[in-house]
Amino acid sequence: MTHPVDVHVGKRVRHRRWLIGMTQQQLAEQVGIKFQQIQKYETGANRVSASRLWDIADALDVPVSFFFEGLEEEAKAAGDKSIPTDLMGDKEALDLVRSYYAIPENQRRRLFELARVLSDVA
Repeated sequence: MTHPVDVHVGKRVRHRRWLIGMTQQQLAEQVGIKFQQIQKYETGANRVSASRLWDIADALDVPVSFFFEGLEEEAKAAGDKSIPTDLMGDKEALDLVRSYYAIPENQRRRLFELARVLSDVA
């Protein structure tokens, strides 16, 4: 049975990897393991050791603490069904964020204001 912390850490690995556009194979090569092991880490099926997490953090250019960010908030949000608990673990949401930041800043601000107005209406 998977532990919630292992699942959270795995989601954060996947989240960061997607944000920087890295494949599981590329991460695995940088860390010196097989991509299947990255898959197991990302699903929480296998627990990441401290030294391996250190290597992954280095490969993804984040501090080790990055993988534990939001852990308490996720537990609290589990009771609130208005926002998915794994919003940033969702590929579609990450693609949307990546596309959003690819828009020039002045247009992005206008899009943000439009989204804010539409969400207030709903």
